Amino acid sequence: MSALPKVRLFAVLTILTVFPLVFSFKILIVNPFPGKSHDLPFFKLTEGLVKKGHQVSSIGHFPFGTPLANCTYVRLAKPDSVYISYFDLKSFSGSRSEKWFMMKYMKAYAETLCGDDFGADSVHRFFNETHNFDVMITLAFSGDCFFSLAHKYRVPVIGISTIFMPVWISERLGNPSNPSHVPNVVLDNMKPMGFWMKMETLFVNVYQKLFYDYFIVSTGEKIAKKYFGEDLPSLRSMAFNISFLLVNTYFTYFIPLSLVPTIAEMGGIQTGKLQKPPNDLEKWINESTHGVIYFSLGSMIKGHTFPDEKRQEFLKAFGRLPQRVLWKYENDTMPGKPDNVMIQKWMPQLDILCHPNVKAFISHGGLLGTTEAVHCGVPVMVMPQYGDQFTNAKALEANGGGVILHLYEATEEKVYDALKTILDPKFKKQAEELSTRFRDRPMPPLETAIYWVEYVARHRGAHHMRTAAVGMPLYKYLLLDVIAFLLLVFGLVFAASFYVTRAIFRKLFGKKDKQKGD
Repeated sequence: MSALPKVRLFAVLTILTVFPLVFSFKILIVNPFPGKSHDLPFFKLTEGLVKKGHQVSSIGHFPFGTPLANCTYVRLAKPDSVYISYFDLKSFSGSRSEKWFMMKYMKAYAETLCGDDFGADSVHRFFNETHNFDVMITLAFSGDCFFSLAHKYRVPVIGISTIFMPVWISERLGNPSNPSHVPNVVLDNMKPMGFWMKMETLFVNVYQKLFYDYFIVSTGEKIAKKYFGEDLPSLRSMAFNISFLLVNTYFTYFIPLSLVPTIAEMGGIQTGKLQKPPNDLEKWINESTHGVIYFSLGSMIKGHTFPDEKRQEFLKAFGRLPQRVLWKYENDTMPGKPDNVMIQKWMPQLDILCHPNVKAFISHGGLLGTTEAVHCGVPVMVMPQYGDQFTNAKALEANGGGVILHLYEATEEKVYDALKTILDPKFKKQAEELSTRFRDRPMPPLETAIYWVEYVARHRGAHHMRTAAVGMPLYKYLLLDVIAFLLLVFGLVFAASFYVTRAIFRKLFGKKDKQKGD
């Protein structure tokens, strides 16, 4: 054999050794939630899977800016859903009762997701085509009607929770949600919880589970059976058959939890390669001698809903600061705006937050913004409004990444004092230490998510990883049957001991009393 073929053979063997065989899977991704912030993790995962060579079919509300190769996109019926700009800052009081009954919004979401969206012509044209998939990825915390697609295509399901894991999702995976130390997604009860906090968390957990099962799941089931027939298995059984769950949190900035093997955290999946901000923004940031404060209330709260009197309090506080302020504000003008404030309708948030001259962030406590601030090491003044934002805010505060100031109590002095607190170099150091812990992990969040998607696809599910607690009756899960048996045995032993002891005493002392009487 000549030297040249030997070299070629060696090269081929080297390539096969260094680069393992790559399997291309067909993946269905469904995100029916009509909020852009909830879509970004799905987009980043889709982009990552396509780059790995997988074929993806994606169903959602927000088409990609640049079409992706090997990706078919199906747009849902109402891209301009009212929920995209539904939330009005004047609508939320921040009261405890408002948090307790946040499930009414979940029901409204489910009715939209399983009504207009599930019945969209574009979706049903897709249903009527012939498709084969290896795995399906879908939103897991609301709108279970799309689980019926897993039955149609006979594929394992990976759920994504774009918020802190709700109790009804924990139940499906058999994951502990003990109210003694695990907070509820809509309450701001963080550890250590006192007696009344634990009582409140327990009550809300039970209420949410019952409400979700009897009102939200039933709504989706009726609609799913309308399209796929009455013989469709129950959505509850399909939801409990989920193979894996990816949660958009991470314990170093949130809260350490006991997680079963079928749950992985991917908090920070939307972070990636940074880009330079647009020229006008970069110039404004760079020319700020004392740094910049970035102000954004996310994609679902619009600037025109900001109460006028509160806006003036913020502007007066900003006017007292040497820092410049970038305010994401959807209106073209802002009455009373001082010279150190710039408004724009859209800004590249991650690129701005990670700019070295950005010193603080004013946020509503959305999970993506919270994650990005932690990733960039920027301290936050959080003004939670609804949903999971109260819990996100408390977690950030507890880990030294921010302070909380509720909008209803915001005055010029309180806004100024809160900003001075987080602008202090000591607070900045805390935020940077939190960022270091957040970034220090075995794999980047996107790679973690892709690994588990490929794992589930390779093994046609992950039921071998399921804990025995999945679907277990509550009385067995809480060992009530064992406790009842032990109480019965203890009771019988106690009763037997009592009667035997009494008989012995009567035998012994009864004779003496009789002899004395004689």
